[in-house]
Amino acid sequence: MKERRRRMLTSDEHALWTHVTRHIAPLAPSNPPAAAAPPPEPTPVSAAPAPPAPRSKKAKPEAGPATSAPKPPAPAMPPIVPIERRLRQRLSRGTHPIDAVIDLHGMRQAEAHHALRSFLMGAQARGHSVVLVVTGKGAAAADGAGLFEERGVLRRSVPHWLRLPELRAVVNGFEEAVAHHGGGGALYVRLRRRRAPGDRV
Repeated sequence: MKERRRRMLTSDEHALWTHVTRHIAPLAPSNPPAAAAPPPEPTPVSAAPAPPAPRSKKAKPEAGPATSAPKPPAPAMPPIVPIERRLRQRLSRGTHPIDAVIDLHGMRQAEAHHALRSFLMGAQARGHSVVLVVTGKGAAAADGAGLFEERGVLRRSVPHWLRLPELRAVVNGFEEAVAHHGGGGALYVRLRRRRAPGDRV
């Protein structure tokens, strides 16, 4: 079977076909394409945050961590005062008793310091008012024995010990004793009254 040969349209036929089809609308397809999704709306751009205002020079500093209240100052130590003239006169005349006596003869400095401190605190606890501390005059010995040299050291050291803070609450004052109580080798020591727990300051 021979293939049928297609006949070409003449110019008149082509013009007639164009005239006829010019007013014919094409049929809509059975499955129309899906409508394209609308483009996403642009995200609104938020306004940039305003820069912080410059701090004033007079602005108060930020509060730091809470600190503990400052400690109250330590109470001032009571002073050492001379023994009153009338009391000294009564002591020299024997009209005012000497409550206790300690003799530091023959002691070395460390031993004497400890003994003096214990003696004075004990005397105050017993309610004593005036005591006598014998140091010795420290006169030179013929053979240069060290015992007398140590006594001379105690004569110079005891007044210094009586002024130390550790004894300031015990010792009110002191004076060199009169001759018949030891003169330059002894001291009257007046003691402070021991405060009771309920006493007012």
